[in-house]
Amino acid sequence: MSTPGKVRVLVVDDSALARRAITDALVRDPEIEVIGGAADPYIAREKILELEPDVITLDLEMPRMDGITFLKILREHHPVPVVVVSSLTQSGSAKAMEALQAGAIDVIGKPDGSRNFSEIANELAYHVKAAARSQRRPAVKEPAAPTTKEPSKIFPPGSFSLRQVILIGASTGGVEALRNILPSLPSGIPPIVVVQHIPANFSRIMAQHLDDICPFTVSEATNGQELRSGMCVVAPGDFHLALLPSGMGYKVRLTQSPPVHHCRPAVDVMFHSAAVHAGSHAVAALLTGMGVDGALGLQALQAAGSHTLAESEESCVVYGMPQAAIKLGAADRVVPLSGIPQAILDAVVEKRAGLHKKDRSKAR
Repeated sequence: MSTPGKVRVLVVDDSALARRAITDALVRDPEIEVIGGAADPYIAREKILELEPDVITLDLEMPRMDGITFLKILREHHPVPVVVVSSLTQSGSAKAMEALQAGAIDVIGKPDGSRNFSEIANELAYHVKAAARSQRRPAVKEPAAPTTKEPSKIFPPGSFSLRQVILIGASTGGVEALRNILPSLPSGIPPIVVVQHIPANFSRIMAQHLDDICPFTVSEATNGQELRSGMCVVAPGDFHLALLPSGMGYKVRLTQSPPVHHCRPAVDVMFHSAAVHAGSHAVAALLTGMGVDGALGLQALQAAGSHTLAESEESCVVYGMPQAAIKLGAADRVVPLSGIPQAILDAVVEKRAGLHKKDRSKAR
């Protein structure tokens, strides 16, 4: 018999050893109950109908039907929130990206030889509980990738101050949100820095995918990298990213200092560093995700004169991080996902105009 109030999880993996390890890791959390396991999607289908789980953990490499195909079927016929638990090798990471596009809420890497499931129990439970709180969205037709990276609007070099920077933080549901926001921004805008809660190895694949569909360069950030207009950098999984001053602009610092809010990378690390070094020159957006990461950082940015945005509840997969920031009064604007690209663009252009006014005033 199920315990009321607990998140009820079905574990789907062809390995009995993996099913047992995932189950043992999850039941360490008092808010989670594992109600069953399945060795392949066909067995899983019967157990979904019988047990009605709140969340499914799903391996991608399975017999009889692969996880991606199963995800697409679930999305259409029985949209249960799914957390993919998969080996995040280079090929595995590409499949994980495909899984998110097919409807998975989140993805977590299976431990390699240096770790075991008991060591990632808290992380696994965090993702499962985030999935349980997610708002299910209707299936959306996959947007066609642009045939060219030429944007509809291009800002020529020198359009913006070297001090200007765009900051975006996200967690659960953020990968798909970024796929909607970044391609809609034009080339030539100030550098964009993204912190997305993401496993190690997967961030590189995500950056490569975004680079294919954006009108500017997107790459995984490297330590000491100089930021410039027409580029976007993504914090590597398992590394915090902070901004440091470099000449008139900024450079990236990556560290493996302790997790913040149980996350590494953490949005707050980036936001707080930008509040100190970028101040009123920054535009920051906090997107979908569980927890409070980024809320205090957004508040610090606002106090420093940055323009701050939070995604509204109507479009969030999980309305946790933006809600925490909004409760603090840290968001200058609350905007649905569809309006965030224009809100960012409006803010950076407004910042540019304000900076030009200050420059003219100084010249007098």
